Amino acid sequence: MKNELFLPMTLKEAQQWGWDSLDIVLVTGDAYVDHPSFGTALLGRYLVSLGYKVGVIAQPNWRENEDFLKLGRPKLFFGVTAGNLDSMVANYTAANKRRRDDAYAPGRKAGLRPDRATIVYSNKLKELFPDTPIVLGGIEASMRRIAHYDYWQNSVRRSILFDAKADLLVYGMGEKQIAAIAENFLMGLGVEACFGLRGTVHKEKDPYISKDTVVLPSFAAVQDKKEFGRAYKLFYNELDPFEGRVVVQEQQDGWYAVVNPPEKPMTAEELDYIYGLPFQRRAHPSYADQGGVPAVKTTQFSITTHRGCPGECYFCSLALHQGRVVQSRSEKSILQEAETIASDPEFRGTISDAGGPSANLYGTTCKLQARRGVCKHRSCMTPKICPNLEIDQQSYVKLLQNIAKVPSVKRVFVQSGVRFDAALKDAGFMKELIRNHVSGQLKVAPEHVSSRVLRQMNKPAHPVYQEFCRKYSQISLDLGKEPYVIPYLISSHPGSTLNDAIELALYIKKQGRFFEQVQDFIPLPLTVSGTMWYTGENPFTGEKVHIPDEEEKKMQRALLQFQDRRNWPLVRKALRKAKREDLIGTGKNCLVPGETKSSAKKR
Repeated sequence: MKNELFLPMTLKEAQQWGWDSLDIVLVTGDAYVDHPSFGTALLGRYLVSLGYKVGVIAQPNWRENEDFLKLGRPKLFFGVTAGNLDSMVANYTAANKRRRDDAYAPGRKAGLRPDRATIVYSNKLKELFPDTPIVLGGIEASMRRIAHYDYWQNSVRRSILFDAKADLLVYGMGEKQIAAIAENFLMGLGVEACFGLRGTVHKEKDPYISKDTVVLPSFAAVQDKKEFGRAYKLFYNELDPFEGRVVVQEQQDGWYAVVNPPEKPMTAEELDYIYGLPFQRRAHPSYADQGGVPAVKTTQFSITTHRGCPGECYFCSLALHQGRVVQSRSEKSILQEAETIASDPEFRGTISDAGGPSANLYGTTCKLQARRGVCKHRSCMTPKICPNLEIDQQSYVKLLQNIAKVPSVKRVFVQSGVRFDAALKDAGFMKELIRNHVSGQLKVAPEHVSSRVLRQMNKPAHPVYQEFCRKYSQISLDLGKEPYVIPYLISSHPGSTLNDAIELALYIKKQGRFFEQVQDFIPLPLTVSGTMWYTGENPFTGEKVHIPDEEEKKMQRALLQFQDRRNWPLVRKALRKAKREDLIGTGKNCLVPGETKSSAKKR
């Protein structure tokens, strides 16, 4: 009976579980979707499996008290998350304009999640339940655990733990940490008993500093951009779960954020247990008359095969949140999940995705990582793939083939994208992928064509992508299929000049294909690229990097969609500024036509 229930969102629903009170209440900025790709469901189900009574408050009205009071005071603690996205990313575009919809809200309704949701929810709970511990988690908390640059405010903010007035912060995926915190509180121990837990941050007045403690420049000091860059490099060097050290940073008046080393990677057995829990794979029924929750549609019949990404792209939060060590589930567990999906009455035969961060890195290992952690001063995959990184794409091929053999499964697609430099190493993988597992188009992430920009992104060189496209096209044609690759491209990344954006636009034109979805760079908190955006320097090399101003940012975005008539005035302006008037006109290489008399008058 209980396996058919959602986690309770009301006390009446809690009674269906046989509970008259709750141990833990999770407050989230997303609608409640009981699926393992949603952090609240993942942690909630895990805690319930350990014997705790857990309820969910989803997208509460933060302007009133009622929603925060409806489940009562939990016996142990409140867990607070902004949801699957940083709330500022969820609410605002790269141009700092408010988004008109939210895929993580019922009926895509915007405005149900406050700006800086973690802080807003936590402050409200502290006001209503001053003696109940509050534990922060999720991507917003994880990526704001120390002093960080905030793009939307265009300033450095202190650790979110202080602004949220919370007791503890969990960073990373969080299962081990949240279980340990719950156990300590269940035994009647205070918050201080959790101060040594890996993957957590706490507040402390004048903390003990040993010879192994890494002391960062203070919040006050990092208002200076040079000091910010220095602090970031020190922080980044301690992200290894095996050899990372405690990092401390003064936030205010002698109070420090104390960041313990990252939690150790999960074993296959631990991941299998968590993903084998009885998720309903649906949004809570209360959303049915509100149009449902759109985000579940793309994930409902998908399977997460692994976590962690050794790619370490500098604009991405994955390496800082999930870590660089790939943690893979067993094939047996994944096939069991496929069988569960196939038995769902709504399943129509297609598993939309079986992957993780770069799907073809499933099963990737490194003997050096197992002994001494990730390398501090070299990347696993750039400028080329490290020979110590063992990428076994044939294991992934076998996995996909076996999923496809599950009764009622007709198709298994790879929608999470593949790492193209790894794919190049295995023609057999590419052939299987193209023949059976591409849903019309394959997503890859070259991001740019300029070698200078790609170096600041920590991405493979453009010729590697070109070679992949050649091989992909040849294999596709050999199989009688039309090759169709969808590249993710980014405008205005640190280091990208107008000339670089023009080079990328010319490449797009040469391909003869135009893309509606082009990502305008957003400097995410605590990413390397976000640090570069704020400081104007690469924190590892000290190299100066070009940072586009607001006007140039708009121009670079327009250049990537030069075919859109609405962008023509900005594209012309950019070309004139770059002294590339030769690209204005009707010639074969021109990006935009010249102005008509009427448009010239408007200008």
